[in-house]
Amino acid sequence: MTVVSRFAPSPTGFLHIGGVRTALYNWLFARHHGGKFLLRIEDTDRKRSNDEAVAAILDGLKWMELDWDGDAISQFNRVENHKAAVERLLVERNAYRCYCSPEELTQMREEARAKGTAALYDGRWRDRDPSEAPAGVDPVIRLKTPNKGETVIEDLVQGTVCVANDQLDDMVLMRANGTPTYMLAVVIDDHDMGVTHAIRGDDHLTNAFRQSLLFDALGWDRPTFAHIPLIHGADGAKLSKRHGALGVEYYRDEGFLPEAVFNYLLRLGWSHGDDEIISREQAVEWFDLDDVGKSAARFDTDKLTSLNGHYIRNGDNERLSKIILPVITEKLDGNASENAETWLKLGMDGLKKRAKTVLELADNALFYAKTRPLSMDEKATKLLSADGIANLRILRGSLADVDDWFADPLKQVIADLAEAQELKLGMIAQPLRAALTGTNVSPGIFDVMAALGREETLARLDDVLN
Repeated sequence: MTVVSRFAPSPTGFLHIGGVRTALYNWLFARHHGGKFLLRIEDTDRKRSNDEAVAAILDGLKWMELDWDGDAISQFNRVENHKAAVERLLVERNAYRCYCSPEELTQMREEARAKGTAALYDGRWRDRDPSEAPAGVDPVIRLKTPNKGETVIEDLVQGTVCVANDQLDDMVLMRANGTPTYMLAVVIDDHDMGVTHAIRGDDHLTNAFRQSLLFDALGWDRPTFAHIPLIHGADGAKLSKRHGALGVEYYRDEGFLPEAVFNYLLRLGWSHGDDEIISREQAVEWFDLDDVGKSAARFDTDKLTSLNGHYIRNGDNERLSKIILPVITEKLDGNASENAETWLKLGMDGLKKRAKTVLELADNALFYAKTRPLSMDEKATKLLSADGIANLRILRGSLADVDDWFADPLKQVIADLAEAQELKLGMIAQPLRAALTGTNVSPGIFDVMAALGREETLARLDDVLN
């Protein structure tokens, strides 16, 4: 059997971070088993669905590098398939037309509430002759659910779960206006797409019982279900915006790397021994549903940020330079130096040591990309006092004859100069830092000099001295 999993988001808003984890688990399960990962946009709710949300879903999945097989499928475009299935159910008497008015349904709910029972439809049109239908009423179509026995699901995460069929009323398959319900569309689409495994949040577990009965009524094999626990906030409460329940684009825009988000979401509810840092390749090799826990995972932005810092520190210098260059260019209103990318790449080892996000990395790297002459902040201006300038003039003369332009030789030149002038090293290094960066904080100044190169270093010094 070829494994086929699917991710089926509704395009009614951003791609929620919990949805990204669901997509990730489906993608990993399919890739681990050499199967297919399909994408279905559940856009039958035309009032709430919009093209911007669809674009956000596609962009978010692409940013996470969760590639799907084939084209993304629109559920709305499959409405005729949904209607055909309902017609078949009617012909085979596994479904029926219900002519209940809204007032009757409201009365049922109120009576159930008064009795303290579940507000279930009472089946009054289940075996009634359609000739008794009131005039001018468009019926809904309901599934004729078995009212005896129980429905059992062998869930790959939750284990064996069951519900008595008398607790499942005759669900609506088709609305009075002729549009299919979510419950119907999901079953038809999963069958037609050949989905073998439905991996989704455990808030869908109750839906799985009803959907199983619909699969049975149509004579189709059910997919294997796997209902994963939802994500909670660090305080144990249901995940909300205050915990970080935002769209994946928020994390991208706030400077998180996709591999960090991938690694973090992977570990939210799944584990592989004591491994914390897990590459994409390892995840594909190791992932299976056996190691998904039954308890809700807790989303902790601080832990995600810390993990992101790890990936930045260990990231490829050229890639990081390309990522932050557009951010820096925007901060500089488009006035970045033409040599910015080269200097960023050469100076990246020093820059990435302390940054935890791409935005921090970009802020720390701004001085590399600025055009001359640099503007000086208040602290840099203080360092460039009369004494500081005097020390830089002496240094400028010593640097003029340096040919071996690397960090260690440059440090030695400045250390020798400080000793000869009976100065502490910082009395030269600090004004030098101000002259070369426009601020008092930067990576090691000798590394900065090496990254900028001889020509730019001397030119920035000359700007200050002149």
